[in-house]
Amino acid sequence: MKKVLAIFILIISFFIIYFLQSNIFTWFTIAGVMPNLIVIFILFVGLFTGKKLGLILGIILGFYIDIIIGRQIGISGIMLGLIGLAGEYLDKNFSKESRLTIVIMIISATLVFEVGCYIFNTMTLNMSIEIFSFVKTLLIEILYNIIITIIIYPIMQRLGHILEETFKTRTILTRYF
Repeated sequence: MKKVLAIFILIISFFIIYFLQSNIFTWFTIAGVMPNLIVIFILFVGLFTGKKLGLILGIILGFYIDIIIGRQIGISGIMLGLIGLAGEYLDKNFSKESRLTIVIMIISATLVFEVGCYIFNTMTLNMSIEIFSFVKTLLIEILYNIIITIIIYPIMQRLGHILEETFKTRTILTRYF
């Protein structure tokens, strides 16, 4: 029951984050670039709940974003699923207690997401490749994601420990006779 409630809260959190990203952060752009809060959220889910839930939520919420935005369906789901899956790997190999480690994880997740989407879109939509503008946009988005991560890190850490207790601790019920 605790896990179902936690998943429900995560889905509600996604919709709040999506609302913030699509409405509030459109006012606070740097050179026309907004942060990608969804990448931060899916990496957070993958780090603190495990690869299964990170992968599943990444795919489902990515497909939802593709349907709402009207892009080609599938690429956001695949890329966010990979980020959710990578969250478990990063959790096993790196510490989540260090702010620097989390920032490096956010940088790598943003890079993977944006480069993957860009490559897929250039191949399927026959877009012209504009490396300079893409790199400029990518660097601004990474900087914006870093700033937001540093600001919300204490909240992420507290909520993450609650999610870890819910999803990763195993309770062994032993009987003594």
